[in-house]
Amino acid sequence: MKFNRICVLGLGYIGLPTASTFATQGLKVIGVDVNPLVVETLQNGGLHIHEPGLRTLVLAALSSGNLEISDQPQPADAFIIAVPTPFYEDKRADMRAVTAAAEAILPYLQPGNLVVLESTSPPRTTLELLVPILERSGLRAGEDFYLVYSPERVLPGQILREMIENARVIGGVTPACAAAGRDLYTIFVRGEIVLTDATTAEMVKLMENTYRDVNIAIANEFARLADLFQVNVWEAIELANRHPRVNILKPGPGVGGHCISVDPWFLVEAAPHQTPLIQAARMVNYTQPDYVAGLVRSVCGDLKGKRIAILGLSYKPDVDDLRESPAIEIAQSLAASGAEVVAYEPNKAGMQIAGLECAASLKAALEDVALIALLVAHSDFLKLDPAAVAAMTTARTVVDAVNGWSSPAWGRAGFRVFRLGDGSQPSA
Repeated sequence: MKFNRICVLGLGYIGLPTASTFATQGLKVIGVDVNPLVVETLQNGGLHIHEPGLRTLVLAALSSGNLEISDQPQPADAFIIAVPTPFYEDKRADMRAVTAAAEAILPYLQPGNLVVLESTSPPRTTLELLVPILERSGLRAGEDFYLVYSPERVLPGQILREMIENARVIGGVTPACAAAGRDLYTIFVRGEIVLTDATTAEMVKLMENTYRDVNIAIANEFARLADLFQVNVWEAIELANRHPRVNILKPGPGVGGHCISVDPWFLVEAAPHQTPLIQAARMVNYTQPDYVAGLVRSVCGDLKGKRIAILGLSYKPDVDDLRESPAIEIAQSLAASGAEVVAYEPNKAGMQIAGLECAASLKAALEDVALIALLVAHSDFLKLDPAAVAAMTTARTVVDAVNGWSSPAWGRAGFRVFRLGDGSQPSA
């Protein structure tokens, strides 16, 4: 199957790189987003998200004339749905954006078109949500048009490389649909392309991130036990990992982002009685920010009126993605306890977050604070000279939730260092 014109719905962390990559491969691409600010920003040559190399890629796509930004779909050979799938307060998947994108395609769907869902979705979404919507066109999925599910499997900070090099799973409503999906992604994917059915492809994405969530949960639980038993969990993990069949991950302030912290809930929603392990792991990671906030309280005592510096608000190091960030939960929890919280996120300048003062610089964040909490292991933070930090602040107490700083080095600069899981924390 050949493609000349593609319509990508959703211009976020996945949709925008995908649209731009197809455009730089010579295809005509309509990039669609329902957010007027996103559309205006891109039409004016700006960028609303941070990802290494993305600005260069988007500008190349726009300057080539192959990428057009719009708030409405247009006729195309293939439609790619890459919209967000968050969850409600009760952890059920919020599929309104996927539904709206599918309905937006309806007026333009023609025989022989390919429709791809990339958004992470609960099992059977393609069959039970998309098929009924798209067949309102009068066309039959798998007979008159092709329909596949192909999950993104990329790491923020490395999206452009991994989108091309990683293996791509394509699940079709029929084998012919999967083959059509392969023809589309062969345009730029260098990794192995594996064909399966749509529901298996949906499960693959959820299984990958649930596996990681479960493994992070045991590391976080080990950190809590280490604090209880006065053991240094970082040393214990290093020693345990010398076993040839053991690879314990690193504990931290919790799990965030739009994948690992969200995807397991989709399986729980679909089969609550078959997922006790997944639910237990999810609750460990879900409550980890409360545990870390408790450590800060135990170190600092009464928080009322005390000014606390939070270093890092993104959900992982060296990205600007704040979705489901445990660092934000911790900061807001401390603010709710009466602290004056000033946060510094070097990758997201000018942001506003309820209940927090967001500093424009490290120096501004550290001024007149009683305690410094390192919550994200950004490269710039790990390189900080403790003596230089001491000169910028009156604080002499540090809570390190990511094992990012050397306790002896910071101790020599006059700081008391409390690390998550190092066995020396006060009782939380």
